[in-house]
Amino acid sequence: MKIADVKANAFAMPLTSPAFPPGPYRFINREFLVITYRTDIDALRAVVPEPLEVTEPLVKYEFIRMPDSTGFGDYTESGQVIPVSFRGQRGGYVHSMYLNDHPPIAGGRELWGFPKKLASPVLETEIDTLVGTLDYGKVRVAKATMGFKHREVDHAAVLAGLAAPGFLLKIIPHVDGTPRICELVRYYTTNVTLKGAWSGPGSLELHPHALAPVADLPVLKVESALHYITDLTLDLGEVVHDYLAD
Repeated sequence: MKIADVKANAFAMPLTSPAFPPGPYRFINREFLVITYRTDIDALRAVVPEPLEVTEPLVKYEFIRMPDSTGFGDYTESGQVIPVSFRGQRGGYVHSMYLNDHPPIAGGRELWGFPKKLASPVLETEIDTLVGTLDYGKVRVAKATMGFKHREVDHAAVLAGLAAPGFLLKIIPHVDGTPRICELVRYYTTNVTLKGAWSGPGSLELHPHALAPVADLPVLKVESALHYITDLTLDLGEVVHDYLAD
């Protein structure tokens, strides 16, 4: 293979059979269970990187079911998003993500910088209850429950949340182990169709784990539970801060 061919085809690894295709990345019937809870603000400040600022002692614990996603297939994800501010713009810092599908793990880390790790999340309805569980190996590290479709929610509020930016810390090492890329990335979801949104009673329990430390942001009080279903496009990101340039 000629050098020019390598450069022309260098999108993702492996070169001749990338783990994921180019976008756009469209998600159909993407289902969310989001438990917003109050936590220790000092614990938040210890994990949120500058120049992001913690705005309130809250965490959004999410379970996301994705049965139809471009190039990534059918999978489920779970993790924590922290409300933050960046130069006056409010959004969410993605602190942790656990999922059961290799292409979105590879693509999420390599393209955007999503903090994805392999685990076994599940989101399903058990009779009258929406239930999300996260197992890391054989160990249960998170469980959320919510009453199924108890009250409809104002769509405008949910759409406003989906329009807010997400922030990621993208880290890729050099071949000698030093950081080659260390960037704060901002991204958006677009072309959103909200198919339904509901609130109801909710609960969340987190358990300590050495390699899936979701419980390091402890649950002090559950503030709300939200369930919604959307179609959306996950746009590519933009670098808003280069840590290595400082």
